[in-house]
Amino acid sequence: MAVDVLTETVIARPRAEVAAYAGDPTNAPHWYTNIVSVHWRTSPPLAVGSRLDFVARFLGRTLTYTYEIVEYSPDRLVMRTEQGPFPMETTYTWHPVDADHTRMTLRNRGEPSGFAKVSAPMMAAAVRRANIKDLAALKALLEGADAGRRLPGDV
Repeated sequence: MAVDVLTETVIARPRAEVAAYAGDPTNAPHWYTNIVSVHWRTSPPLAVGSRLDFVARFLGRTLTYTYEIVEYSPDRLVMRTEQGPFPMETTYTWHPVDADHTRMTLRNRGEPSGFAKVSAPMMAAAVRRANIKDLAALKALLEGADAGRRLPGDV
């Protein structure tokens, strides 16, 4: 059984601002509850072929995995990992609702193997709960930021 979880939210910020912040993986620890750290394996800036190591806490375990950027545009970011018992693809999309609002979708897809295959339904439910929390945190972070205030992760 494959895991395929799609969540979305509307954020009261322009598409370019949401995409710039959420599409920078180094900002992930600021809005992803489970992401502990992100480290570049390749040199910035982000581009197709970039590789980043993520450390996460999920379902009581510490997981380390490497994502490779396989698609990157102003409206879409796709990252994929192949290693481990649960290869995962994460896709972000950003679509303007109007000049000041963006619909962001977060999709996680994977095909578990081995023992992880048995836990796929539980894994999908946990991913859905985490994604809902993460998008709510991102929305609160971006909507709470004043125009003159810097966001976490800004240089």
